[in-house]
Amino acid sequence: MVLGFGPCGIALPPYTQRLPCLDHAARERKVQEREPDTSNKCAVKRAATNTPEAPPVNGTSEHQSLSKYIQARFDECSRSQKDVAQYIVDHLDEAAFQTAEELARRANTSSSTVVRFSQALGFEGFPELQAAAREEYRRVNAKAAKEGAAVAGSSSAPLFSLDQNEFESALAADHLNVEETARKVSRSAVESLIKEIVEAEKVLVAGTDQMAFFASYLRHLLMLLDLRVDVVASPSQEALSRLGRIDATTLVIGLSAGRPHPLVVRAMKLARHRQAKTAAITDATLSEVAKLAQIKLYYSSNSPAYVRSHAALLSVIQALAYGVYAQDTAQYDDRIKAFRLK
Repeated sequence: MVLGFGPCGIALPPYTQRLPCLDHAARERKVQEREPDTSNKCAVKRAATNTPEAPPVNGTSEHQSLSKYIQARFDECSRSQKDVAQYIVDHLDEAAFQTAEELARRANTSSSTVVRFSQALGFEGFPELQAAAREEYRRVNAKAAKEGAAVAGSSSAPLFSLDQNEFESALAADHLNVEETARKVSRSAVESLIKEIVEAEKVLVAGTDQMAFFASYLRHLLMLLDLRVDVVASPSQEALSRLGRIDATTLVIGLSAGRPHPLVVRAMKLARHRQAKTAAITDATLSEVAKLAQIKLYYSSNSPAYVRSHAALLSVIQALAYGVYAQDTAQYDDRIKAFRLK
């Protein structure tokens, strides 16, 4: 039998001489040619997941509204831009129809910051962001109108005529703020805060500037019930010593409107560090004080005036004190009598 030689130099029997002899490297090359390379596809998918979502068009996107889009990118903003973000999220109705200058004044910043904030979100400028805010505002109002259609017949007449003066506009805004706060407040959060006030060995209320009055008023209402309450309203030596006495038996309540004062933030951080209970009453859902609090209560502060409205905050404080009183009216009645006799 005559043997032939294959291309690899190996002697082959006659019936195999026509079959090519492939080395290991050749086999690997053919396998690679048959199998598609998926490495680039994976890279594209990974890159796609890291790409930030485009800003919503006309107030909506496939995934989220303007408010949710701002909240998702809140941590990327500068300190001044966060003031604008907080105000837009919590006062969408005003942001949708105010000018950049008016919005800047409400958020305690400059109009250039409002424009830069709009561009940082991916909009060409403030008009495009405002268009998105208007669309979301119309959509939210349309939904609320449908839900309230069933009780429209029992609704009361408007408080004032359409030609309101400044006094009437301010009162109407306060009325709406109290109503909106009552609708949005969480009953579970209120009950939790009342429970913590009753059970705490001592309560510390932190509020500076315009919040100092409300901190003192809350202290007055709770002290009528013979509860132990302190106030931190300024960075004085006495106030700092009160912060130093915070421990695990303390309930710290932080009050803030807009950007919180550093002293209030410090009190909340110290309380968290010392395992104390924390609560926040604020008009900004993205407030740093709210992020540090275990219990959060929000109030509406919309106003046509040059300052925020605190009518809803006053209502919340009085309602909280009444909730504490209602836990044991007989006992607290005796305490109130004894307190007034001091």
